[in-house]
Amino acid sequence: MPPSRKPARQPPGEVRLIGGLWKRSKLPVPDVPGLRPSPDRVRETLFNWLGQDLGGWRCLDAFAGTGALGLEAASRGAAEVLLLERDRALAAQLESTRLRLGGTQVRVQCTDALAWMRGCAAERFDLVLLDPPFDAGLSGPALDAASRLVPEGGFVYLEAASPVEDPPATLGLWRHGRAGAVHYQLLRRGYTAAVHPPG
Repeated sequence: MPPSRKPARQPPGEVRLIGGLWKRSKLPVPDVPGLRPSPDRVRETLFNWLGQDLGGWRCLDAFAGTGALGLEAASRGAAEVLLLERDRALAAQLESTRLRLGGTQVRVQCTDALAWMRGCAAERFDLVLLDPPFDAGLSGPALDAASRLVPEGGFVYLEAASPVEDPPATLGLWRHGRAGAVHYQLLRRGYTAAVHPPG
């Protein structure tokens, strides 16, 4: 018998929010090239780092995709969450999900996230969430653009295929981890570590 081949990895049909007001709510995950929702364990770790209550925070979820990161922030009390997604079908699905959840604090905008961040120097967010397609080479440019949108003490979160090696001078690596092929890192504006930050 010839050896069996593992089937190509398919995206899950849905993911669930893991905390807050909308805990266990399902988010659809269509089979779209490059769409890769943040794993549950990674999201759980991120919001353990940030604290479970994001009451009053303004959050930007660039490259929103399924909206798992931004909607998780909204579920945990963020006062305003902006989801940016350039794929029209995904943006429409995000709007449908927002309405289903009753997310009045959530806005969806169909636009190119990198261009939007570069053109909105006056905007400020307590947390910018970045999860661009891994093969698009956007991690560095997205970090640069996001670094200008957070005030002192604000956070920028990035998921990427490799660790951050040369972050913008205004951002310090605050926490980091790895789950399989996903490197996830939380940077903070104005943070300087005397030693390597904890994982």
